Amino acid sequence: MTDASERLFTDAAIRRESLYGSRVEATFSGVLSFMRRRYGRDLAGVDVAVTGLPFDQSVSNRPGARFGPEAIRKASAHHSWGPVWPWGFDPFDTLAVVDYGDCTIDYGDVAGVPAAIAAHVGGILAQGVQTLCLGGDHFTTYPVLKAHAARHGPLALVHFDAHRDFEAQDGARIDHGSMFTRAVAEGLVDPARTVQIGIRTMFTGETGQGVRVIDAAEAHALGPERIAGIIRAVAGDGPAYLTFDIDVLDPSAAPGTGTPVPGGLTSFQALSVLRALRGFDPVGMDVVEVSPPYDHAEMTSNAAAMVAIEMLCLKAWARGARGHEGGAGLTGC
Repeated sequence: MTDASERLFTDAAIRRESLYGSRVEATFSGVLSFMRRRYGRDLAGVDVAVTGLPFDQSVSNRPGARFGPEAIRKASAHHSWGPVWPWGFDPFDTLAVVDYGDCTIDYGDVAGVPAAIAAHVGGILAQGVQTLCLGGDHFTTYPVLKAHAARHGPLALVHFDAHRDFEAQDGARIDHGSMFTRAVAEGLVDPARTVQIGIRTMFTGETGQGVRVIDAAEAHALGPERIAGIIRAVAGDGPAYLTFDIDVLDPSAAPGTGTPVPGGLTSFQALSVLRALRGFDPVGMDVVEVSPPYDHAEMTSNAAAMVAIEMLCLKAWARGARGHEGGAGLTGC
């Protein structure tokens, strides 16, 4: 019989010795880290570094996303051990994941933030480690793309959002509604290999860029497997980046965000699309636009934490992880 001292663990973020596996830790105590992973900047042997980008000075409506990384970490605690449903495996049996902490943001130097984020993420990539970034507003994806494109070349972009974020770009404007216009213009993203899911807004002057848009109505009609099929066909086999703006979810599922738009996907629909993408292996990922001051009962941060976990399950699946039923439980999700 296993006693409590063997089953339970405290402060895994600083006491954990192995990069692999999970331990049971109380959700309401202990040093905060994403999924109770080791907290630190030693990347030896690491596959994925989770890092926060606490910046929200490009928002057009409600602020607060600077508190998103902390809230997502906190919400992740009660998902932090055991197999993930319906995958049937613990991703940390396959992936070595650490919490790398946050990028240092100088709020007195907003113009310098893009370079700071690009350097922060680029430093991780230079060590052969992939990133899962926690925003922060969606502008933060632009410097992250810049760091990834410097390593991989032009990227396919798989983009979940209520907004297209292809508004006209005015010079070096720092805006969470136009950064993908900028990314395409700079050759960071290949528009022919870009797909946007859940869109349900339009703006005067917004450019089409020729990307494939699965708007909210089409997403509701298609279902997860067919959406995943379109994503695979558009993104192709080259390096791809996966970005998930939490406002792709309906405000009933994710009220804590800066620009909520009714008519979005349910959390089950969005998670099911990610599960249907099994075999897809993006070179980088992020979850953005969680604004805890507008959340209720941690609904939004909990949903964002689950999205991030699903992303790690995608990575683990691509590296051979399977559940007891070989992933059969994923069918129809």
